[in-house]
Amino acid sequence: MINFTLYENQNSNQWVTFVHGAGGSSSIWFKQIRDFKKDYNVLLLDLRGHGNSKPSLKKAFQKKYTFESIAKDVIEVIDHLKIKKSHFVGISLGTIIIRQLAEMQPDRVQSMILGGAILKMNFRSQILMKLGNIFKYVLPYLVLYRFFAFVIMPKKNHKQSRLLFINEAKKLYQKEFIKWFKLTAEINPLLRWFRQVELNIPTLYVMGQEDYMFLPSVRLVVQKHQKSAQLFVIEKCGHVVNVEQPVVFNAEVLSFMNTIK
Repeated sequence: MINFTLYENQNSNQWVTFVHGAGGSSSIWFKQIRDFKKDYNVLLLDLRGHGNSKPSLKKAFQKKYTFESIAKDVIEVIDHLKIKKSHFVGISLGTIIIRQLAEMQPDRVQSMILGGAILKMNFRSQILMKLGNIFKYVLPYLVLYRFFAFVIMPKKNHKQSRLLFINEAKKLYQKEFIKWFKLTAEINPLLRWFRQVELNIPTLYVMGQEDYMFLPSVRLVVQKHQKSAQLFVIEKCGHVVNVEQPVVFNAEVLSFMNTIK
């Protein structure tokens, strides 16, 4: 089972589960814990190969990862903890895993809060993925990861997010990075499906105004998914909204979740 951390609240039966992105770990949520544990039971996860979730022997021999298998890792934890239903908060690639989980077990998802959501790979991100595929066996993965971090989070005010993710990525193994990177092969058809199909689950997209790679496609999807989805854009903020603007992020997300209890 993947590593998890619990902050239990004896006065609440409500749960919120946090899912980080590729190269991160549960430590990226350190600015959320204090505010969310006041009213909710909080579950933090380290996705396979990240943080304290070292690859198991069984998974070490898997040739490829899928978004479905990673979502099943999350379901295994909530089953183990007997959590019937939870709010799910994700960042970056973690938003894809939450959406995949919602496809598989929608009755377990009370709401989806998708920060720095990835709904479409634009031209620049497609080029980025192609370059990564060419060099993934040649360059040390940290060189690639630093490059990606600078392209996705280029501004001076994104520096904290960049450094946090690069420092967390240092804990990954090269083979593990390659397995995660290969997930990009299945990303386009999956995202196309997510853009087309609206789930009947309350969904809040929290995007940075400066998240130039991913914000435009989110705007378009929210216009189409008006029954379930809403968008909140944080000014002077890049991709990793929960780290760059935690006060605004926490207030908006908690306000949204409190309407769904």
